[in-house]
Amino acid sequence: MGMSFAAAMTSFSLDSDAVVRLVIAAALGAAVGIEREAGDQPAGLRTHIAVASGAALFGVISTLGFLEFEAARATTNVNIDVARVASNVVVGIGFLGAGVVFRRGNSIHNLTTAASMWAVAAIGLACGVGDIMTAVVATAILLASLVLLRPLRDGIRRRFARAPTAVQIGLARDSDVDDMLHQLDSWDGLESSDTTVEKHDGKLVIEVNVIGHPDQVRAWMSSLARSDTVETVRRR
Repeated sequence: MGMSFAAAMTSFSLDSDAVVRLVIAAALGAAVGIEREAGDQPAGLRTHIAVASGAALFGVISTLGFLEFEAARATTNVNIDVARVASNVVVGIGFLGAGVVFRRGNSIHNLTTAASMWAVAAIGLACGVGDIMTAVVATAILLASLVLLRPLRDGIRRRFARAPTAVQIGLARDSDVDDMLHQLDSWDGLESSDTTVEKHDGKLVIEVNVIGHPDQVRAWMSSLARSDTVETVRRR
């Protein structure tokens, strides 16, 4: 009961500097979130605002929340590590990012969105500790990489992408399986793996994973479809 009313009310005071940091962090997170929302990603506008605002709040707590203990630290052996709260933001964002990423077959999805959440957490933390201009520059770089580099990414994928494709080949009766398997390995630019040969309804069926550029895979499948030894060719 020794605490005065004025001292008790200090916890209800509003720090304008902290408010500015939080608002700017939310705005920068929203800028990235809008881009993710436009791309129909699982983590969009609200998620990125929440990540940026939360990280900024941790930054504010680290830098402004322990000011009343500075005198005690200077006159006693009390040890206060103001970086500890902020450093744990990096650890915490990892759990959110892991929840966004998932694997489907041989492909990993949503890595870019998880990375954007990780970057937005850093941007929010920078705002929270008062490094506003660095956060703005980082946001501009992040948006440029997400928006301006998309055509370049698509061009690289069209030109150089090599993806696995599961293909099922139904052979005509009396076809030579060994000859067909040799054709799988000899097609230029393609690699085959996990090849199996089974008999379905009295006919031999080859199932194989073909790795190569999508255009090459389509050309190879068209070539097989024109062969007299092949009855059906389709993706699994």
